[in-house]
Amino acid sequence: MKAIRVHAFGEPEVMVLEDVAGLEPASGQVLLRVEAAGVNPLDAYIRSGRFGMLPSLPYTPGRDAAGLVERVGEGVLGVKPGDRVYVGGSLSGTYSERALCEERQIGRLPESISYAQGAGIFIPYATAYRALFQKARALPSERVFIHGGSGAVGLAAIQLATAAGCRVAASAGTEEGRKLAREQGAERVVDHRSEAHGEEVREWAQGEGVAVVLEMLANVNLSQDLDLLAVGGRVMVIGSRGSVEIDPRAILSREACVLGVSLFRASDKEMASIRAALEAGLADGMLRPIVREELPLEQAPLAHRRAMEPGALGKIVLIP
Repeated sequence: MKAIRVHAFGEPEVMVLEDVAGLEPASGQVLLRVEAAGVNPLDAYIRSGRFGMLPSLPYTPGRDAAGLVERVGEGVLGVKPGDRVYVGGSLSGTYSERALCEERQIGRLPESISYAQGAGIFIPYATAYRALFQKARALPSERVFIHGGSGAVGLAAIQLATAAGCRVAASAGTEEGRKLAREQGAERVVDHRSEAHGEEVREWAQGEGVAVVLEMLANVNLSQDLDLLAVGGRVMVIGSRGSVEIDPRAILSREACVLGVSLFRASDKEMASIRAALEAGLADGMLRPIVREELPLEQAPLAHRRAMEPGALGKIVLIP
Protein backbone atom coordinates (compact mmCIF):
# COMPACT_ATOMS: atom_id res chain seq x y z
CA MET A 1 0.00 0.00 0.00
CA LYS A 2 1.01 3.66 -0.38
CA ALA A 3 1.86 5.80 2.63
CA ILE A 4 3.73 9.00 3.43
CA ARG A 5 6.92 8.26 5.35
CA VAL A 6 9.27 10.51 7.31
CA HIS A 7 12.84 9.27 7.75
CA ALA A 8 14.27 12.46 9.30
CA PHE A 9 12.70 15.47 11.01
CA GLY A 10 12.85 18.69 9.01
CA GLU A 11 11.13 20.72 6.32
CA PRO A 12 7.92 19.47 4.61
CA GLU A 13 9.93 17.79 1.85
CA VAL A 14 11.12 15.10 4.29
CA MET A 15 7.68 13.55 3.69
CA VAL A 16 7.83 11.08 0.78
CA LEU A 17 5.28 8.70 -0.70
CA GLU A 18 6.44 5.08 -0.46
CA ASP A 19 5.21 1.52 -0.85
CA VAL A 20 4.91 -0.08 2.58
CA ALA A 21 3.78 -3.44 3.90
CA GLY A 22 0.09 -4.05 4.52
CA LEU A 23 -1.44 -3.90 7.99
CA GLU A 24 -3.36 -6.50 9.99
CA PRO A 25 -5.52 -5.68 13.01
CA ALA A 26 -4.64 -7.40 16.27
CA SER A 27 -7.02 -7.92 19.18
CA GLY A 28 -9.02 -4.76 19.88
CA GLN A 29 -7.82 -3.07 16.71
CA VAL A 30 -9.54 -1.82 13.55
CA LEU A 31 -8.11 -1.56 10.03
CA LEU A 32 -9.44 1.51 8.22
CA ARG A 33 -9.50 2.09 4.49
CA VAL A 34 -8.64 5.77 4.47
CA GLU A 35 -10.80 7.92 2.20
CA ALA A 36 -9.47 11.24 3.56
CA ALA A 37 -6.78 12.23 6.08
CA GLY A 38 -6.89 15.48 8.01
CA VAL A 39 -3.88 17.81 8.10
CA ASN A 40 -3.31 19.61 11.42
CA PRO A 41 -0.66 22.15 12.48
CA LEU A 42 0.27 19.56 15.10
CA ASP A 43 1.37 17.23 12.29
CA ALA A 44 3.70 19.95 11.02
CA TYR A 45 5.20 20.62 14.46
CA ILE A 46 5.95 16.91 14.88
CA ARG A 47 7.39 16.55 11.38
CA SER A 48 9.71 19.49 11.98
CA GLY A 49 11.00 17.97 15.23
CA ARG A 50 9.71 20.92 17.27
CA PHE A 51 7.34 19.08 19.57
CA GLY A 52 7.70 17.61 23.04
CA MET A 53 6.75 14.04 22.15
CA LEU A 54 8.29 12.78 18.92
CA PRO A 55 7.69 9.41 17.23
CA SER A 56 10.46 6.97 16.40
CA LEU A 57 11.76 7.25 12.85
CA PRO A 58 10.65 6.37 10.26
CA TYR A 59 6.97 7.06 10.78
CA THR A 60 3.76 7.91 8.92
CA PRO A 61 2.22 11.27 9.97
CA GLY A 62 -1.42 11.95 10.75
CA ARG A 63 -3.95 11.39 13.52
CA ASP A 64 -7.27 12.35 11.89
CA ALA A 65 -8.98 10.46 9.08
CA ALA A 66 -12.28 9.13 7.79
CA GLY A 67 -13.12 6.06 5.77
CA LEU A 68 -14.53 2.55 5.86
CA VAL A 69 -13.81 -0.22 8.32
CA GLU A 70 -12.04 -2.92 6.32
CA ARG A 71 -11.26 -5.53 8.99
CA VAL A 72 -11.53 -5.81 12.76
CA GLY A 73 -9.47 -7.72 15.30
CA GLU A 74 -10.69 -10.14 17.92
CA GLY A 75 -12.88 -8.58 20.58
CA VAL A 76 -13.98 -5.56 18.53
CA LEU A 77 -17.74 -5.24 18.97
CA GLY A 78 -18.57 -1.58 18.30
CA VAL A 79 -17.87 -1.50 14.56
CA LYS A 80 -17.85 -3.98 11.68
CA PRO A 81 -16.47 -4.11 8.13
CA GLY A 82 -18.22 -1.62 5.87
CA ASP A 83 -19.04 0.93 8.60
CA ARG A 84 -18.40 4.61 7.84
CA VAL A 85 -16.21 6.04 10.60
CA TYR A 86 -13.86 8.85 11.52
CA VAL A 87 -10.80 8.41 13.71
CA GLY A 88 -8.99 10.57 16.23
CA GLY A 89 -5.65 8.88 16.71
CA SER A 90 -3.95 6.01 14.94
CA LEU A 91 -1.38 3.32 15.70
CA SER A 92 0.15 3.54 12.23
CA GLY A 93 -0.51 7.12 11.02
CA THR A 94 -3.28 8.29 8.72
CA TYR A 95 -1.41 9.76 5.72
CA SER A 96 -1.84 6.37 4.06
CA GLU A 97 -4.21 4.18 2.10
CA ARG A 98 -4.83 2.12 5.24
CA ALA A 99 -4.58 2.97 8.94
CA LEU A 100 -4.56 0.83 12.05
CA CYS A 101 -6.52 2.16 15.04
CA GLU A 102 -7.70 1.06 18.45
CA GLU A 103 -11.45 0.64 18.72
CA ARG A 104 -11.66 3.50 21.25
CA GLN A 105 -10.21 5.87 18.61
CA ILE A 106 -13.16 5.25 16.26
CA GLY A 107 -16.31 7.36 15.91
CA ARG A 108 -19.40 6.87 13.76
CA LEU A 109 -19.62 9.05 10.65
CA PRO A 110 -23.19 10.02 9.72
CA GLU A 111 -24.20 9.73 6.06
CA SER A 112 -24.71 13.50 6.04
CA ILE A 113 -20.99 14.08 6.67
CA SER A 114 -18.58 13.47 3.78
CA TYR A 115 -15.30 11.64 4.23
CA ALA A 116 -13.40 14.89 3.67
CA GLN A 117 -15.45 16.54 6.42
CA GLY A 118 -14.96 13.49 8.62
CA ALA A 119 -11.20 13.88 8.34
CA GLY A 120 -11.61 17.35 9.87
CA ILE A 121 -13.50 16.31 12.97
CA PHE A 122 -11.42 15.05 15.80
CA ILE A 123 -8.45 17.27 16.63
CA PRO A 124 -10.22 20.57 15.75
CA TYR A 125 -13.52 19.79 17.47
CA ALA A 126 -12.07 17.86 20.40
CA THR A 127 -9.59 20.67 21.08
CA ALA A 128 -12.31 23.32 20.88
CA TYR A 129 -14.63 21.30 23.13
CA ARG A 130 -11.91 20.71 25.72
CA ALA A 131 -10.95 24.39 25.73
CA LEU A 132 -14.49 25.70 26.01
CA PHE A 133 -16.15 23.26 28.36
CA GLN A 134 -13.62 21.07 30.15
CA LYS A 135 -11.08 23.82 30.89
CA ALA A 136 -12.82 27.23 30.61
CA ARG A 137 -16.18 25.93 31.90
CA ALA A 138 -17.98 28.28 29.52
CA LEU A 139 -21.64 28.84 30.39
CA PRO A 140 -24.67 29.86 28.33
CA SER A 141 -24.92 33.66 27.93
CA GLU A 142 -21.21 34.19 28.66
CA ARG A 143 -19.25 36.20 26.13
CA VAL A 144 -16.58 34.21 24.30
CA PHE A 145 -13.95 35.74 22.01
CA ILE A 146 -12.26 33.34 19.59
CA HIS A 147 -8.96 34.97 18.62
CA GLY A 148 -8.36 33.23 15.30
CA GLY A 149 -11.81 32.14 14.24
CA SER A 150 -11.36 31.07 10.61
CA GLY A 151 -9.06 28.07 11.10
CA ALA A 152 -10.35 24.58 11.78
CA VAL A 153 -10.23 24.89 15.60
CA GLY A 154 -11.68 28.40 15.54
CA LEU A 155 -14.61 27.42 13.34
CA ALA A 156 -15.29 24.37 15.50
CA ALA A 157 -15.27 26.61 18.58
CA ILE A 158 -17.73 29.06 17.02
CA GLN A 159 -20.16 26.23 16.25
CA LEU A 160 -19.81 24.63 19.69
CA ALA A 161 -20.06 27.88 21.65
CA THR A 162 -23.07 29.23 19.79
CA ALA A 163 -24.86 25.88 20.11
CA ALA A 164 -24.26 26.02 23.87
CA GLY A 165 -25.90 29.44 24.13
CA CYS A 166 -22.74 31.53 24.49
CA ARG A 167 -22.43 34.94 22.86
CA VAL A 168 -19.57 34.71 20.41
CA ALA A 169 -17.16 37.14 18.80
CA ALA A 170 -14.30 36.04 16.59
CA SER A 171 -11.39 37.42 14.64
CA ALA A 172 -9.95 36.62 11.23
CA GLY A 173 -7.25 38.19 9.07
CA THR A 174 -9.08 38.19 5.73
CA GLU A 175 -12.49 39.29 4.54
CA GLU A 176 -13.21 35.75 3.38
CA GLY A 177 -12.31 34.43 6.81
CA ARG A 178 -14.50 36.99 8.55
CA LYS A 179 -17.40 36.12 6.27
CA LEU A 180 -16.96 32.43 7.13
CA ALA A 181 -16.88 33.15 10.88
CA ARG A 182 -20.12 35.14 10.61
CA GLU A 183 -21.76 32.33 8.65
CA GLN A 184 -20.91 29.87 11.43
CA GLY A 185 -22.64 31.99 14.06
CA ALA A 186 -20.27 34.66 15.40
CA GLU A 187 -22.33 37.79 16.17
CA ARG A 188 -19.30 40.11 16.00
CA VAL A 189 -16.27 39.54 13.78
CA VAL A 190 -13.16 41.71 13.78
CA ASP A 191 -9.97 41.97 11.74
CA HIS A 192 -7.10 40.91 14.00
CA ARG A 193 -4.62 42.61 11.68
CA SER A 194 -6.14 45.94 12.69
CA GLU A 195 -4.70 47.68 15.77
CA ALA A 196 -8.25 48.67 16.69
CA HIS A 197 -9.65 45.13 16.91
CA GLY A 198 -9.23 44.92 20.69
CA GLU A 199 -11.25 48.10 21.15
CA GLU A 200 -13.96 46.65 18.88
CA VAL A 201 -14.18 43.56 21.08
CA ARG A 202 -14.39 45.71 24.24
CA GLU A 203 -17.18 47.73 22.63
CA TRP A 204 -19.04 44.49 21.82
CA ALA A 205 -18.62 43.40 25.46
CA GLN A 206 -20.29 46.67 26.55
CA GLY A 207 -17.53 47.54 28.99
CA GLU A 208 -17.85 44.33 30.98
CA GLY A 209 -15.09 42.38 29.26
CA VAL A 210 -15.31 38.86 27.91
CA ALA A 211 -15.58 35.75 30.06
CA VAL A 212 -13.50 33.47 27.83
CA VAL A 213 -10.81 34.01 25.19
CA LEU A 214 -9.67 31.13 22.99
CA GLU A 215 -6.19 32.06 21.79
CA MET A 216 -4.60 30.43 18.75
CA LEU A 217 -1.40 32.51 18.62
CA ALA A 218 -0.46 33.43 22.18
CA ASN A 219 3.04 34.71 21.40
CA VAL A 220 1.42 37.56 19.44
CA ASN A 221 -1.86 38.15 21.27
CA LEU A 222 -1.73 37.07 24.91
CA SER A 223 -0.90 40.45 26.40
CA GLN A 224 -3.81 42.07 24.58
CA ASP A 225 -6.12 39.19 25.49
CA LEU A 226 -5.65 39.93 29.19
CA ASP A 227 -6.95 43.47 28.69
CA LEU A 228 -10.15 42.10 27.14
CA LEU A 229 -11.14 39.97 30.12
CA ALA A 230 -13.98 40.45 32.54
CA VAL A 231 -13.45 39.87 36.25
CA GLY A 232 -12.91 36.13 36.61
CA GLY A 233 -12.15 35.82 32.91
CA ARG A 234 -10.23 32.91 31.43
CA VAL A 235 -7.76 32.80 28.54
CA MET A 236 -7.32 29.37 26.95
CA VAL A 237 -3.97 29.08 25.16
CA ILE A 238 -4.47 26.65 22.28
CA GLY A 239 -1.51 27.64 20.11
CA SER A 240 1.74 29.59 20.34
CA ARG A 241 4.88 29.86 18.21
CA GLY A 242 7.22 31.59 20.63
CA SER A 243 7.54 33.60 23.84
CA VAL A 244 5.61 36.67 24.94
CA GLU A 245 5.91 39.37 27.61
CA ILE A 246 2.85 40.10 29.75
CA ASP A 247 2.00 42.31 32.73
CA PRO A 248 0.78 40.02 35.55
CA ARG A 249 -1.19 42.92 37.03
CA ALA A 250 -3.73 42.42 34.23
CA ILE A 251 -4.37 38.97 35.71
CA LEU A 252 -4.30 40.07 39.34
CA SER A 253 -6.73 42.96 38.95
CA ARG A 254 -9.33 40.71 37.35
CA GLU A 255 -8.66 37.54 39.34
CA ALA A 256 -8.32 36.04 35.90
CA CYS A 257 -6.52 32.89 34.80
CA VAL A 258 -4.49 31.71 31.82
CA LEU A 259 -4.66 27.98 31.05
CA GLY A 260 -2.93 25.87 28.46
CA VAL A 261 -5.02 23.39 26.46
CA SER A 262 -3.56 20.05 25.43
CA LEU A 263 -5.73 17.27 24.08
CA PHE A 264 -3.01 14.80 25.04
CA ARG A 265 -3.58 15.59 28.73
CA ALA A 266 -7.24 14.56 28.63
CA SER A 267 -8.03 11.54 30.79
CA ASP A 268 -9.80 8.50 29.35
CA LYS A 269 -13.01 9.70 31.03
CA GLU A 270 -12.63 13.21 29.58
CA MET A 271 -11.89 11.79 26.13
CA ALA A 272 -14.96 9.57 26.27
CA SER A 273 -17.04 12.63 27.17
CA ILE A 274 -15.60 14.57 24.23
CA ARG A 275 -16.30 11.75 21.78
CA ALA A 276 -19.89 11.40 23.01
CA ALA A 277 -20.50 15.15 22.61
CA LEU A 278 -19.02 15.21 19.11
CA GLU A 279 -21.03 12.23 17.92
CA ALA A 280 -24.24 13.82 19.22
CA GLY A 281 -23.39 17.11 17.52
CA LEU A 282 -22.64 15.41 14.22
CA ALA A 283 -25.83 13.35 14.35
CA ASP A 284 -28.12 16.34 14.90
CA GLY A 285 -26.32 18.61 12.42
CA MET A 286 -24.97 21.03 15.04
CA LEU A 287 -21.39 20.36 13.94
CA ARG A 288 -20.50 21.09 10.32
CA PRO A 289 -16.78 20.62 9.52
CA ILE A 290 -15.53 23.12 6.94
CA VAL A 291 -13.13 21.75 4.30
CA ARG A 292 -10.85 24.35 2.75
CA GLU A 293 -9.00 22.18 0.27
CA GLU A 294 -8.55 18.56 -0.82
CA LEU A 295 -5.10 17.51 -2.06
CA PRO A 296 -3.76 14.15 -3.27
CA LEU A 297 -1.70 12.20 -0.73
CA GLU A 298 1.58 12.81 -2.56
CA GLN A 299 1.13 16.55 -2.01
CA ALA A 300 1.51 16.25 1.76
CA PRO A 301 4.47 18.72 1.75
CA LEU A 302 2.30 21.38 0.09
CA ALA A 303 -0.51 20.65 2.55
CA HIS A 304 1.84 21.25 5.50
CA ARG A 305 3.05 24.55 4.08
CA ARG A 306 -0.50 25.76 3.52
CA ALA A 307 -1.64 24.59 6.96
CA MET A 308 0.94 26.87 8.60
CA GLU A 309 0.17 29.96 6.50
CA PRO A 310 -1.92 32.82 7.92
CA GLY A 311 -5.46 33.28 6.68
CA ALA A 312 -6.74 29.76 7.33
CA LEU A 313 -10.22 28.93 6.08
CA GLY A 314 -11.09 25.57 7.56
CA LYS A 315 -9.47 22.18 7.07
CA ILE A 316 -6.99 20.83 4.52
CA VAL A 317 -7.36 17.11 3.81
CA LEU A 318 -5.32 14.56 1.87
CA ILE A 319 -7.01 12.06 -0.45
CA PRO A 320 -5.17 8.71 -0.93
